[in-house]
Amino acid sequence: MFTRRQIVATAATGLLAAPAILSQARAARWFGQYPFSLGVSAGEPSQDGFVIWTRIAPDALSPHGGMPMSPVPVTWEVSEKTDFSVIVAKGEYVARPEMGHSVHVEVTGLQPGRPYWYRFFCGGEKSVRGLAKTMPPAGASLAQLKFGVAGCQNYEDGLYTAFNFLAREDLAFVFHYGDYIYENRSYEGRPGRSGTTFPKVRHHLTDDIYDITDYRHRYAQYTLDPDLQFARSRQTWFPTFDDHEIVDNWVGDFDNGEGHDSPPEYFRLRKAAAFQAWYEHMPVRRSMWPQGSLLPNSYRQARFGNLLSIDFLDTRQFRSDQPCGDGFRTYCPDVAKADAQVLGSEQEAWLMKNLQRRDAKWNCLAQQVMMMALDRRTGNEPEKILNFDSWASYDVPRKRLLSRIKGLDNVIVLTGDEHQNFAGELLDGDKPVAVEFVSTSISSGGDGSDKRSGSDTILANNPQLKFINDQRGYLICDVQDEAWSTDYMVVDQISQPGGKLSKRATISVARGEPKLNVA
Repeated sequence: MFTRRQIVATAATGLLAAPAILSQARAARWFGQYPFSLGVSAGEPSQDGFVIWTRIAPDALSPHGGMPMSPVPVTWEVSEKTDFSVIVAKGEYVARPEMGHSVHVEVTGLQPGRPYWYRFFCGGEKSVRGLAKTMPPAGASLAQLKFGVAGCQNYEDGLYTAFNFLAREDLAFVFHYGDYIYENRSYEGRPGRSGTTFPKVRHHLTDDIYDITDYRHRYAQYTLDPDLQFARSRQTWFPTFDDHEIVDNWVGDFDNGEGHDSPPEYFRLRKAAAFQAWYEHMPVRRSMWPQGSLLPNSYRQARFGNLLSIDFLDTRQFRSDQPCGDGFRTYCPDVAKADAQVLGSEQEAWLMKNLQRRDAKWNCLAQQVMMMALDRRTGNEPEKILNFDSWASYDVPRKRLLSRIKGLDNVIVLTGDEHQNFAGELLDGDKPVAVEFVSTSISSGGDGSDKRSGSDTILANNPQLKFINDQRGYLICDVQDEAWSTDYMVVDQISQPGGKLSKRATISVARGEPKLNVA
């Protein structure tokens, strides 16, 4: 039996199973390469702070990121000046091997509604500077707020040109709706959602991913991209996840990936690995620390003065299985199942309570899968076709939510997943009760074009749909007292460098009248 004194003395020499902390001086001698290869990021802003993130990985694509199996101290600084001449917060964080030597510092005590610069030090090396912004004071009267929406970034499908442009936008924050990584092995010329094939621009380096080593490697490959790093270092993020962070079209404990169909007990192991890797690479709070196959507090709310209340939803963890075998198919009776869930009972009750407050000029639901129940026919198909991985195949919870939204007349739904731009009205019966802006992908789907084949048919069959576009890019939301406008920013190519950015459309809605105006 060890005495307490023996335990302390032995731990100091590194003889116990718990690894000794690698000092800054020893780390400086040990590192063979730059330890901040994955860059820096900030997220989850509050009125007095935010989370700042990095991961110590001198050789990011090697096992353990090229790190020894020892904790490593990382110091950090936050400044109100770009040259760090005025330090307003600083400290030390011990990056541990159990969490991939990731760093999540929850900075507090800052001033509301202003930008700050941050950086890290480890082993005698200094990270790049990151920029983060705090939220405005609680209850502040705001005249305007601008923020971005982005996601769906299949590494193989194209360059992250859009992220380079997004990094340069002057925004309060960016909502990332998910699909930060894609889980599959490399497929040359695999058909995309448009039904066409296109050559891969670059390739995944590993097979289909299942365990923590696999997921860490995939996140490292994506995060090494310089355009993505630039955007992560220059914006303040609210990250969420969709399906490809684990496997295509998963919900709950159901693995719906093509050719997999793992039993639930096996799939939970994969989810646990995937959620840990997601947490390790996102600038999120300790409250989202993974608990096995559950990622807690995945849905949360942010308030920007009296102007905007935004609820970030989780449409994967608590959803019942897709009816009728998933995919794009015709209606089946299970679409109307009374006990179907998209958000789960607890999250839905939380959202309903938030919507009752009515103390913000705009309510926004930031989520992952399309809420509009579109007829997806693109030709002469005799029956209506639905996307069974969207709200359209969950008729009862969808109608329940729209009924609750009815009468608020200030609800905006933001969505990703579709790899296309859409804008449309959400109907309760035949009356619009909210509007939905769907953001295209950063890269998933390749270069794209103005419209896919069959888009005109979809527009004709869905009068609530006002806009559709098949280019890559992101959204900029401009929120003002009496009007909300969304700019659809698109790049002309991502298959090779040199893509140019343009504004494809500006679509607005007046507060109190949930109808879209397309400019």
